Amino acid sequence: MSTQVPQNNTDQEIDIFHLSKSIGSFFDRINALIFRSIQFFIRNWIIVAILVILGFGLGWYLDASKKSFQNQVIVTPNFGSVDYLYTKIDLIESKIISGDTVFLKDVVGIQHPKTIKKIEIKPIADVYKFIEDKEQNFELIKLMAEVGEVSKVLEDNVTSKNYTFHTISFVSNAVTNEKDIVEPLLKYLNNSKYFDALQKIGYKNLEQQIVQNDTIISQIDQVLNGFSNTVKNGSKNDKLVYYNENTQLNDMIKTKQYLITDQGKNRLKLVNYDKTIKEINATLNINNTKITNGNLKILFPLFLIFVFVLVHLFQKFYRKQLLKSQVK
Repeated sequence: MSTQVPQNNTDQEIDIFHLSKSIGSFFDRINALIFRSIQFFIRNWIIVAILVILGFGLGWYLDASKKSFQNQVIVTPNFGSVDYLYTKIDLIESKIISGDTVFLKDVVGIQHPKTIKKIEIKPIADVYKFIEDKEQNFELIKLMAEVGEVSKVLEDNVTSKNYTFHTISFVSNAVTNEKDIVEPLLKYLNNSKYFDALQKIGYKNLEQQIVQNDTIISQIDQVLNGFSNTVKNGSKNDKLVYYNENTQLNDMIKTKQYLITDQGKNRLKLVNYDKTIKEINATLNINNTKITNGNLKILFPLFLIFVFVLVHLFQKFYRKQLLKSQVK
């Protein structure tokens, strides 16, 4: 009886042989490509060296002359001045784009307007502060969330402009300080007769509210002390039960707690109410972290070599196609 080798085993051996042969030829092509690349750079080393030196020098010059710094000023707009603030920043940005250095220097007060390359304003999303003690804002968020995603609602202009804090960001090509840009900018933003009047009235009203609340708290304390003395001096009879169940007494205690909380918030507001656009914090001269910043001396040589290789490949392709067309 003769033994026959299964056909599938033979097929598997053939497949493995072809696979190993394909892998081997693939690595041969890779090795050939690497060798040709090395040969190309050796043959053209003078041109490559010139391109590296030229690209490095050009990149060094641009890195040294084209610096970029990010600057951020956090502000809070008071007395309903948020739309006014955004309009003013948009106006300044339009003047920067148009190159109107006269406006930036004479009207805004920036002494070196050419150093400013861009300015913008964005809200700092703080939904918790937005709905804090403001039931109407909470209901607005709920209503808008029913017709769209919550994240989109929070980023919407209608919502975001009502956040407490906003960031004014500007890009400069030189190191700056608050006296150069921030102080003139805030002075310009606060230069409004209308909002000046609102600020004075709002500040005075808040002061009066604080004084009035202190008076009411003092009066409530007197009433509570009177009740306390009455309970101590009186006999322990049904009157004690009456005082414990007296709803007016409970209402006064709740009112006092509310007023104390409100007084704390009012005194914090008073700190911000001295200006229409109140500066909270300024962070200046943040080095720009874009990939091109400070790396042009490396990127330019690579770019020039890349262009040189592309031109060489194009010439080789063109000659090959030209030769084929002549043969036909």
